[in-house]
Amino acid sequence: MPHTEQGWTAVCAASDIIPDTGVCALVRGRHVAVFRVGRYRLYAISNIDPRSGASVLARGLVGSLGERVVVASPLYKQHFDLATGECLEAPEHSVAAYTARLEDGQIWVTV
Repeated sequence: MPHTEQGWTAVCAASDIIPDTGVCALVRGRHVAVFRVGRYRLYAISNIDPRSGASVLARGLVGSLGERVVVASPLYKQHFDLATGECLEAPEHSVAAYTARLEDGQIWVTV
């Protein structure tokens, strides 16, 4: 069972995520994709691909489109803004975005 603290849940050590990739975590019953971009930029969005219903966004390719840091869904290749969860190609397929923080080497997420 993950450690929780006032609405925050410890997901994993930052070193457990290779830079510019993501991992999936179950946080308070929700599938959350947690991304580490560069050394310490952290993002968290819903891991559920809205078109397929599959829990796969953490496995997508991380990159940028203009100024936006995005992940491309491994299924339908739609791009999701990691800061807002907005689907760039079809805003009606946007996903929830959550807050992530780094503390003492651990990544914490609140949903």
